Amino acid sequence: MDGIDTILFDWDGTLIDSAPYSFAAFQSAFRDLGIRLESELYERVYSLDWYEMYHELKLPEHQWQEADDRWMYHYRKATVPLVAGGLQALDELSRRNYCLGVVTSGSRSRVRRELSSLGLLDVFKAVVCNEDVNYKKPHPEGLLLAMEHLGKKPGACCYIGDSPEDIEMGKRANVQTIGIFSGYPNSKRLSSANPDFCVASMAQLLSHFASSRL
Repeated sequence: MDGIDTILFDWDGTLIDSAPYSFAAFQSAFRDLGIRLESELYERVYSLDWYEMYHELKLPEHQWQEADDRWMYHYRKATVPLVAGGLQALDELSRRNYCLGVVTSGSRSRVRRELSSLGLLDVFKAVVCNEDVNYKKPHPEGLLLAMEHLGKKPGACCYIGDSPEDIEMGKRANVQTIGIFSGYPNSKRLSSANPDFCVASMAQLLSHFASSRL
Protein backbone atom coordinates (compact mmCIF):
# COMPACT_ATOMS: atom_id res chain seq x y z
CA MET A 1 0.00 0.00 0.00
CA ASP A 2 1.29 3.43 -0.96
CA GLY A 3 2.79 5.23 2.03
CA ILE A 4 2.23 2.40 4.50
CA ASP A 5 5.40 0.76 5.78
CA THR A 6 4.30 -0.18 9.32
CA ILE A 7 1.59 -2.69 10.29
CA LEU A 8 0.41 -2.79 13.90
CA PHE A 9 -1.77 -5.70 14.99
CA ASP A 10 -4.19 -6.34 17.78
CA TRP A 11 -3.33 -9.70 19.36
CA ASP A 12 -6.36 -11.67 20.60
CA GLY A 13 -8.68 -12.69 17.80
CA THR A 14 -6.59 -10.86 15.20
CA LEU A 15 -3.33 -12.83 15.24
CA ILE A 16 -4.00 -15.50 17.85
CA ASP A 17 -7.14 -17.64 17.70
CA SER A 18 -7.93 -17.18 21.38
CA ALA A 19 -11.72 -16.64 21.25
CA PRO A 20 -12.86 -20.22 21.99
CA TYR A 21 -10.14 -20.70 24.62
CA SER A 22 -11.00 -17.43 26.31
CA PHE A 23 -14.69 -18.35 26.47
CA ALA A 24 -13.88 -21.79 27.91
CA ALA A 25 -11.65 -20.15 30.53
CA PHE A 26 -14.42 -17.71 31.45
CA GLN A 27 -16.89 -20.59 31.80
CA SER A 28 -14.52 -22.46 34.11
CA ALA A 29 -13.61 -19.36 36.12
CA PHE A 30 -17.22 -18.37 36.69
CA ARG A 31 -18.20 -21.95 37.46
CA ASP A 32 -15.58 -21.85 40.22
CA LEU A 33 -17.35 -18.73 41.50
CA GLY A 34 -20.81 -20.27 41.32
CA ILE A 35 -21.99 -18.55 38.11
CA ARG A 36 -23.25 -20.48 35.09
CA LEU A 37 -22.03 -18.75 31.93
CA GLU A 38 -23.74 -20.05 28.81
CA SER A 39 -22.86 -18.83 25.32
CA GLU A 40 -25.96 -16.65 24.92
CA LEU A 41 -25.25 -14.82 28.18
CA TYR A 42 -21.58 -14.45 27.25
CA GLU A 43 -22.54 -12.96 23.88
CA ARG A 44 -24.78 -10.44 25.64
CA VAL A 45 -22.42 -9.28 28.41
CA TYR A 46 -18.99 -9.59 26.75
CA SER A 47 -16.81 -6.48 26.89
CA LEU A 48 -13.14 -5.73 26.30
CA ASP A 49 -13.31 -4.20 29.77
CA TRP A 50 -13.82 -7.34 31.84
CA TYR A 51 -14.92 -5.33 34.84
CA GLU A 52 -17.96 -4.18 32.86
CA MET A 53 -18.72 -7.83 32.23
CA TYR A 54 -18.27 -8.72 35.88
CA HIS A 55 -20.65 -5.92 36.79
CA GLU A 56 -23.27 -7.20 34.33
CA LEU A 57 -22.94 -10.68 35.82
CA LYS A 58 -23.45 -9.17 39.31
CA LEU A 59 -20.12 -10.50 40.53
CA PRO A 60 -19.22 -8.69 43.79
CA GLU A 61 -16.36 -6.28 43.24
CA HIS A 62 -14.23 -7.94 45.91
CA GLN A 63 -14.18 -11.07 43.68
CA TRP A 64 -13.06 -9.35 40.50
CA GLN A 65 -9.36 -10.02 41.03
CA GLU A 66 -10.13 -13.64 41.86
CA ALA A 67 -12.10 -13.90 38.61
CA ASP A 68 -9.08 -12.53 36.71
CA ASP A 69 -6.76 -15.00 38.41
CA ARG A 70 -9.09 -17.94 37.80
CA TRP A 71 -9.45 -17.01 34.13
CA MET A 72 -5.68 -16.99 33.75
CA TYR A 73 -5.34 -20.30 35.59
CA HIS A 74 -7.75 -22.03 33.21
CA TYR A 75 -6.65 -20.20 30.04
CA ARG A 76 -2.98 -21.01 30.40
CA LYS A 77 -3.74 -24.74 30.35
CA ALA A 78 -4.45 -24.41 26.62
CA THR A 79 -1.99 -24.12 23.76
CA VAL A 80 -3.53 -21.33 21.71
CA PRO A 81 -2.61 -21.29 17.98
CA LEU A 82 -2.25 -18.43 15.55
CA VAL A 83 -5.25 -17.72 13.35
CA ALA A 84 -5.35 -19.63 10.06
CA GLY A 85 -2.68 -18.30 7.75
CA GLY A 86 -1.21 -16.12 10.48
CA LEU A 87 2.36 -17.41 10.33
CA GLN A 88 2.46 -17.29 6.54
CA ALA A 89 1.15 -13.71 6.58
CA LEU A 90 3.72 -12.56 9.12
CA ASP A 91 6.53 -14.26 7.22
CA GLU A 92 5.45 -12.68 3.92
CA LEU A 93 4.94 -9.20 5.37
CA SER A 94 8.37 -9.39 7.00
CA ARG A 95 9.85 -10.54 3.69
CA ARG A 96 8.33 -7.47 2.07
CA ASN A 97 10.12 -5.33 4.68
CA TYR A 98 7.08 -4.07 6.56
CA CYS A 99 7.78 -2.99 10.14
CA LEU A 100 5.48 -5.07 12.38
CA GLY A 101 4.17 -4.43 15.89
CA VAL A 102 1.48 -5.47 18.37
CA VAL A 103 -0.82 -3.20 20.39
CA THR A 104 -3.03 -5.23 22.72
CA SER A 105 -5.14 -5.04 25.87
CA GLY A 106 -3.65 -8.37 26.96
CA SER A 107 -1.31 -8.63 29.92
CA ARG A 108 2.40 -8.46 29.18
CA SER A 109 3.19 -11.76 30.92
CA ARG A 110 0.60 -13.68 28.91
CA VAL A 111 1.27 -12.06 25.55
CA ARG A 112 5.03 -12.45 25.82
CA ARG A 113 4.61 -16.07 26.89
CA GLU A 114 2.47 -16.71 23.82
CA LEU A 115 4.87 -14.84 21.53
CA SER A 116 7.70 -16.96 22.89
CA SER A 117 5.86 -20.27 22.51
CA LEU A 118 4.97 -19.36 18.91
CA GLY A 119 8.53 -18.30 18.09
CA LEU A 120 7.51 -14.70 17.34
CA LEU A 121 9.49 -12.68 19.87
CA ASP A 122 11.83 -11.33 17.20
CA VAL A 123 9.13 -10.64 14.60
CA PHE A 124 7.65 -7.52 16.18
CA LYS A 125 9.63 -4.32 16.65
CA ALA A 126 7.16 -3.00 19.25
CA VAL A 127 4.81 -4.81 21.62
CA VAL A 128 2.51 -2.59 23.70
CA CYS A 129 0.46 -4.36 26.37
CA ASN A 130 -2.10 -3.46 29.03
CA GLU A 131 0.49 -2.51 31.63
CA ASP A 132 2.16 -0.03 29.27
CA VAL A 133 -0.79 2.37 29.07
CA ASN A 134 -2.97 4.39 31.40
CA TYR A 135 -6.06 4.32 29.19
CA LYS A 136 -7.87 1.33 27.70
CA LYS A 137 -9.07 0.94 24.13
CA PRO A 138 -10.50 2.78 22.26
CA HIS A 139 -8.21 5.48 23.66
CA PRO A 140 -5.32 5.80 21.16
CA GLU A 141 -2.55 5.83 23.79
CA GLY A 142 -1.32 2.34 22.92
CA LEU A 143 -0.97 3.10 19.22
CA LEU A 144 0.65 6.46 19.88
CA LEU A 145 3.16 4.76 22.19
CA ALA A 146 3.99 2.13 19.56
CA MET A 147 4.49 4.77 16.87
CA GLU A 148 6.71 6.81 19.19
CA HIS A 149 8.81 3.74 19.95
CA LEU A 150 9.17 2.95 16.23
CA GLY A 151 9.73 6.54 15.17
CA LYS A 152 6.77 6.39 12.78
CA LYS A 153 4.17 8.95 11.72
CA PRO A 154 0.45 8.01 11.52
CA GLY A 155 0.43 8.29 7.71
CA ALA A 156 2.93 5.41 7.49
CA CYS A 157 0.95 3.09 9.76
CA CYS A 158 -2.13 0.93 9.77
CA TYR A 159 -3.78 -0.92 12.63
CA ILE A 160 -5.48 -4.28 12.18
CA GLY A 161 -8.04 -5.46 14.71
CA ASP A 162 -11.14 -7.58 15.17
CA SER A 163 -13.30 -5.29 17.31
CA PRO A 164 -15.08 -1.94 16.95
CA GLU A 165 -12.86 -0.63 19.75
CA ASP A 166 -9.77 -1.45 17.67
CA ILE A 167 -11.10 0.50 14.71
CA GLU A 168 -12.09 3.49 16.85
CA MET A 169 -8.64 3.49 18.44
CA GLY A 170 -7.01 3.46 15.03
CA LYS A 171 -9.16 6.32 13.79
CA ARG A 172 -8.39 8.37 16.88
CA ALA A 173 -4.67 7.78 16.25
CA ASN A 174 -5.13 8.89 12.61
CA VAL A 175 -3.80 5.63 11.15
CA GLN A 176 -5.32 3.48 8.44
CA THR A 177 -7.68 0.89 9.94
CA ILE A 178 -8.30 -2.67 8.76
CA GLY A 179 -10.93 -4.90 10.33
CA ILE A 180 -10.64 -8.67 10.39
CA PHE A 181 -13.45 -10.81 11.80
CA SER A 182 -12.93 -13.17 14.75
CA GLY A 183 -14.91 -15.41 17.08
CA TYR A 184 -15.21 -12.79 19.83
CA PRO A 185 -18.77 -11.52 20.40
CA ASN A 186 -17.96 -7.86 19.73
CA SER A 187 -16.40 -8.74 16.35
CA LYS A 188 -19.92 -9.08 14.95
CA ARG A 189 -20.18 -5.30 15.20
CA LEU A 190 -16.90 -4.70 13.38
CA SER A 191 -18.39 -3.31 10.16
CA SER A 192 -20.44 -0.75 12.10
CA ALA A 193 -17.17 0.93 13.14
CA ASN A 194 -16.47 1.71 9.46
CA PRO A 195 -12.87 0.53 9.10
CA ASP A 196 -11.03 1.81 6.04
CA PHE A 197 -10.87 -1.77 4.82
CA CYS A 198 -12.31 -5.07 6.03
CA VAL A 199 -10.98 -8.58 5.38
CA ALA A 200 -12.21 -12.03 6.31
CA SER A 201 -8.87 -13.83 6.52
CA MET A 202 -5.11 -13.46 6.61
CA ALA A 203 -5.03 -14.50 2.94
CA GLN A 204 -7.21 -11.51 2.08
CA LEU A 205 -4.98 -9.31 4.21
CA LEU A 206 -1.95 -10.35 2.16
CA SER A 207 -3.85 -9.55 -1.02
CA HIS A 208 -4.55 -6.11 0.41
CA PHE A 209 -0.80 -5.58 0.80
CA ALA A 210 -0.05 -7.14 -2.56
CA SER A 211 2.47 -4.54 -3.72
CA SER A 212 5.95 -5.81 -2.91
CA ARG A 213 8.35 -3.94 -0.61
CA LEU A 214 11.39 -5.98 -1.52
